[in-house]
Amino acid sequence: MTTQGEFRRYLVNIDSISTNQLFTDCLVIGTGIAGLRAAIEAAQTRKVIVVCKDNIEKSNTWDAQGGIASVLKSQDSFQSHIEDTLNTGCGLCEPEVVELVVRKGPELVRQLLDWGVQFDLSGEDIAVTIEGGHSHSRVAHAHGDETGRVIAETMIKYAKSNPNIRIIERFYAIDLITDDHNQCLGVIGQGSKGRQIIWAGSTILATGGAGRLYRETTNSEIATGDGLPMAYRAGAMLRDMEFMQFHPTTLYIAGASRALITEAVRGEGAKLVDSEAEEFMKEYHEKAELAPRDVVSRAILSQMLKTGSTHVYLDVRHFDKQFLTKRFPRISEICESFDIDTSTELIPVRPSAHYMIGGVKTDSSAGTNIRNFYACGEVASTGLHGANRLGSNSLLEGLVFGKIAGQSAAQNAESAAATRTKIPPIEYNIPSSDRTRLDISDVKNSLRALMWRNVGITRREKPLAEAQEIIRFWQRYVMDKIFARPDGWQCQNMLTLAMLMATAAQQRKESRGVHFRQDYPEKSSQFQKHIEISRD
Repeated sequence: MTTQGEFRRYLVNIDSISTNQLFTDCLVIGTGIAGLRAAIEAAQTRKVIVVCKDNIEKSNTWDAQGGIASVLKSQDSFQSHIEDTLNTGCGLCEPEVVELVVRKGPELVRQLLDWGVQFDLSGEDIAVTIEGGHSHSRVAHAHGDETGRVIAETMIKYAKSNPNIRIIERFYAIDLITDDHNQCLGVIGQGSKGRQIIWAGSTILATGGAGRLYRETTNSEIATGDGLPMAYRAGAMLRDMEFMQFHPTTLYIAGASRALITEAVRGEGAKLVDSEAEEFMKEYHEKAELAPRDVVSRAILSQMLKTGSTHVYLDVRHFDKQFLTKRFPRISEICESFDIDTSTELIPVRPSAHYMIGGVKTDSSAGTNIRNFYACGEVASTGLHGANRLGSNSLLEGLVFGKIAGQSAAQNAESAAATRTKIPPIEYNIPSSDRTRLDISDVKNSLRALMWRNVGITRREKPLAEAQEIIRFWQRYVMDKIFARPDGWQCQNMLTLAMLMATAAQQRKESRGVHFRQDYPEKSSQFQKHIEISRD
């Protein structure tokens, strides 16, 4: 997968005897919905340490607008949700995983209600709406379009109240530590007290997505995909790395960062129009605005090319202003901040990188090919999403597999005391080259532009090969360095991950789900399978 010189096992020197050390039964890396749910579950029987690279509120969960999909109405059915998920996944979903997640969803959503999540209600029941790809209204939301924040706040409060959970913020996890028996022992990272090793009986990876590998993205600045290269270096199997989902509608204001305009707006009746104010989605799909996300994203891109425009528009002028403000308070606030009067003006939108479908390959217990190492949430490839994620299935997956990961890790973890007596001394020394001065910010910005241009919504053989060549060139100057700060490790991780994604995209010579090859525009039965990658 990588050539000589592009790979080394650890990014930093390790001397376990002289490094500050902590011990715990279970370690959780990440504080989105999956990480928090895993920690809460494991803490029923074990001591848990939870770490996050920034403050605990920084996660893609916090920014989630649309909601959480689950069968909550009698008119809906498990079979319908399963079929919608399988259809959207374009032949690569694992049916048993889809059924597992769908059937466990309602109980866990209602548990959130019991914990204090203030879902929007219809009478005494949780209110639901419809999104693209769904055949029924089943997307539960909270405070309109602030579902992620409301869920995250409640779960953070719940976790902090548990005496078995210790939360360490602003801890940058650098590398998983493994032994010669393919067993994860914990993590080395850097926090407020400098370099630390956290030894753990079980380790759960829940580091989230990788949208920040792209110039245009809905993701927060922390979503640089660090967990995936970290797992790759440790020997974990990665899967479906070519599948990055692009959200069709993000606010497009030149010079401003992209802001998500949730799919639920289209579910409530918003229309997409081009620069001539003409509706166009029916030309591309019978479900028009409610087509799956990959279809809508490519349709918008095609219409932009047809009209020579940098964006299209979302038309909500027919919405009652009071309804829009109540149902979508965050979007209303964003539009007002850019002086867009939604009652008379169109909202400029275009697609952006949104959700990493690929990840660390897991089984139905959230386990990986490394002993005592688990993964859940966006960083994992569970088999739920296939080649394209159904809208609002992400929070559902994080909730279900977060609980499963917490259960599995707790059951299989040795106690901190037992772990402490078994830890072997570890020393790892890296010969470093410091001959070249680097502008880390410039490398990362250039990489994000390259990924958007060459490994974006539509792909072709030559640009994909060019991307790999350019990334290899940058790797020669970056990967042999020993950095002392997170921006350097983050750059190394981004280069590793970008190479994995570009290589997988080149190998899949067909179009399926979110992966669209202009030179291979049809699905191929030859590729109705997963592409798996490991360092070996």
